Amino acid sequence: MLSDIERKVLRVISNYTAGRRRTPTVDELCTKTGRSRGGIMTVLDVLSREEYIEWQQSEPDTMTVLEAWERKEYSK
Repeated sequence: MLSDIERKVLRVISNYTAGRRRTPTVDELCTKTGRSRGGIMTVLDVLSREEYIEWQQSEPDTMTVLEAWERKEYSK
């Protein structure tokens, strides 16, 4: 389950990509979310580990959306 900021960043990336045909830069994500660059980098790392986006810290402004919506958590 994603935290609120992780969900927000994923939505910003997805909506930005759909509207502008490119992914936002880290600086644009900082502006849109009000978070610091370090905070955004941490969020992008989590989204990458959870396989919502493809992203590498060595190329911070290059990302690909794999899944635009948070996955449903099914309880047993």
